[in-house]
Amino acid sequence: MAGDILLGTLRAQLEDERAQLRRQLTDMDGDGGHGLTFDENFADSGQVAAEQGEAKMLASSLREQLVDVEHALAKLAGDGYGSCEVCGSTIATLRLEAMPATRYCIAHA
Repeated sequence: MAGDILLGTLRAQLEDERAQLRRQLTDMDGDGGHGLTFDENFADSGQVAAEQGEAKMLASSLREQLVDVEHALAKLAGDGYGSCEVCGSTIATLRLEAMPATRYCIAHA
C-alpha cells in the first residue's frame, strides 16, 4: 500500500515536471508567443552570440531532462521503475523521492 502511494506521488511529480519542461521549451522555441529574441543589429554582436549560445545550451539541457522524465514515466507504466539501469539493484527510496527521473543507484550515478 505504501509503495503504491509512493509510486503515485512520484508519477504525479514526474507528470508535473514534464508539463513544466514542455512549457519552458515551448516558450524558448517561440511557439507560445514568448520566445527568446535577440536584436541582430545590437552593437555588441559578441554579447548576442553569447546569449544565443547560452539559450541553446539551456534548451538542450531541458530536452535532456524531458527525455529522462518521459523515460521514467514509461518505466512506471511498464516495469522496471526504481531499478538501476547499470546493476539492476533497487534505487533507494530517498533517492527516488529527491530525483524521481533518476536511472541509476547512488553507486552508478
